Amino acid sequence: MGGRTAARLIASLIVFAVSAEIVGLAAYYIDTGALFYTHRRAYEEPLPAPEDRLVLSEAVHPYFGFTHRPGAPFDIPESLRSDPAASLRRRTNNFGFVSTHDYPFARTGTNQLLLGIFGGSVGVWFCEVGAPRLVESLKRHPYFAAREVVPLCFSHEGYKQPQQSIVLDYFLARGQSLDLAVNIDGFNDVALAVLNNRRAIDFSMPSVQHLDPLLGVVNQSALTPDKLQSLAAIWQDRRLMLDLIARIRATRSASVAVVIDRYYRAVRSRYVRELGRFSNLPSNPVDNAFVQVAPPLRPLEGSALFEDIAGVWVRSSAIMHELLTERGAGYFHFLQPNQYYTERTFTPAEAEVALNDASPYKASVAEGYPILVRAAGTLGRQGVRFFDATHVFDHERKPVYMDNCCHYTLVGNQVLADFIAASILGTPGPWRN
Repeated sequence: MGGRTAARLIASLIVFAVSAEIVGLAAYYIDTGALFYTHRRAYEEPLPAPEDRLVLSEAVHPYFGFTHRPGAPFDIPESLRSDPAASLRRRTNNFGFVSTHDYPFARTGTNQLLLGIFGGSVGVWFCEVGAPRLVESLKRHPYFAAREVVPLCFSHEGYKQPQQSIVLDYFLARGQSLDLAVNIDGFNDVALAVLNNRRAIDFSMPSVQHLDPLLGVVNQSALTPDKLQSLAAIWQDRRLMLDLIARIRATRSASVAVVIDRYYRAVRSRYVRELGRFSNLPSNPVDNAFVQVAPPLRPLEGSALFEDIAGVWVRSSAIMHELLTERGAGYFHFLQPNQYYTERTFTPAEAEVALNDASPYKASVAEGYPILVRAAGTLGRQGVRFFDATHVFDHERKPVYMDNCCHYTLVGNQVLADFIAASILGTPGPWRN
C-alpha cells in the first residue's frame, strides 16, 4: 500500500513538472517568439541608481553642472550592437564625454567633416548606436562620400537647455571646430525641469535628479533618513535584479525561467518607482547647501511652467544656431520621440517594457510636449533648421523602446539616424549646390 502511494505521488510530481515545463515553454514563446532551449532573452542593465553616480563615474562641473569623470567606463549592451565584433566598453575622454577623441579635437586631414552631437542620455546612446548609421546614410550622398565624417559626442545624461548651449559655447571658446551639429532633446527639458520646480529650484538649473546626489557628497547632511531608507531599497532591488538575471541565464528549465522572469519584472517596476520617489524626496534645506542653485524666479505651475520651459528651450536652440552659423557650420535641432507622446501602436510585449503609468515623467511629457511643438514654430522663423521627430516611430513594427523612460533599441536608433540624415540632406547646404 505504501509503495503504491509513493508511486502515485512520484507519477503526480512527474506529470506536474512536465505540465509546468510545457506551460513555461508556451509563455516564453508568447513573450519572445522563440523556443526557450535555443534562445536566451536579453536583459538590459538596470537604470543607474543614485549611488552609482556618486561612487563610479560623475562629478560636479563648474560650467556644465555635472559631468562624467575622465576615464569612466561606459558599457554598451550586447542588444545595441550592430557589429557583433565591436567592443562592448567605451571610456569617457578628458572632459568626461563618451568619446574616443579628447577635446578639443583638431582635424588630422583636410577632408575631415566634424559632426557634433548634443543632447541628454538619448544623445549619448545615439553617439554610440545611431551615429554609425547616420554617417553611413550621409556618405551615400556624393558630398559626404568624399569626406571622413568624424562624430564628436557632447551629450550627457540629464542635460537639458541651456546646458547644450553652454557646452557648445565653452568648446567653441576652447577652439573646437565643427562643420555640422545635431541637437537631440526635448524630453529632459520637460521631464527633468518639472522635478526641479517641485523642489523649489529654478527649472533652468541642471537636473536636480542628477545634481542632488552629487551635492549630497559635498553636503553630507543632505542624505536625510528618508533618503537613506529609499537608497537602501534601491540598492537592495538592484542587487536582487542582477541576481535574478543570473539565475534566469543559468537555469535550463523554461518554467523556472518564466517564473523568475515574472518576479524580475515586478522587482524592476518597484525599482523604477523608487528611483522616481528618491528623486523627489527633499534633502537638507537649499539655504544650508555648500553649492548653491538658484530658486525659481517666480511661482510656476501647470501650463505657465511649460511655457517658460519652452521659452528657454527655444532661445537656447537659437543661440546654438547663431554661434554655429557665424562660423559657417550647420545646426540641426530634433525634438526626440518619446513613448508618452506618440501615435505608435505598441505590441503587448513592447508596452510592458516601454510604458509605466507610475513613471515620474509620463505626465510632464504628455503636457509639455505639445507646448514644445507649438513653441518650435518660432525656431523656423529665426532660420533654425528644426525637425519634429516625435512621429518617426509611428509605423515601425519592431520594438523601438528599450525602457519605460525614453531610450531606444538598436532599431529605434537606426530609424532616428535615417530621419536625421534625410533631414540634413533635404535642407539647403553645400550638399545641394
